[in-house]
Amino acid sequence: MAFEDKKQKAIALLEEKKMWRSNYAPPILRLCWKLGANVPPSPFAPFWLNTLLYTAWFGPIWGVCMWFSRWQNQDFSVLRAVSTALITGLLFGISMALFHYWDRWKNKLPDWKSL
Repeated sequence: MAFEDKKQKAIALLEEKKMWRSNYAPPILRLCWKLGANVPPSPFAPFWLNTLLYTAWFGPIWGVCMWFSRWQNQDFSVLRAVSTALITGLLFGISMALFHYWDRWKNKLPDWKSL
């Protein structure tokens, strides 16, 4: 089955389960789809992929916001700011991956390969 067909089938199943669109297709995921990435909806994505995806966007954005709003005036070194942003992004990514793993379990969704 082609990725687009599988994605549409997954989205139909998620809508049938009355899940919020913002949970299974957040803006970062829709951007990935528009850029041509074959990333499954979040509840169907593997744990590592959700962790990577959420870490990759949250860490840098949060770090830049914190740099310009707080850290720049508090004499934070760039290395400390980058490492703090990476750790915070990773914690956010892991928590979101756990949330989607739990959501898949709660709604009794099949895994992506057997969809």
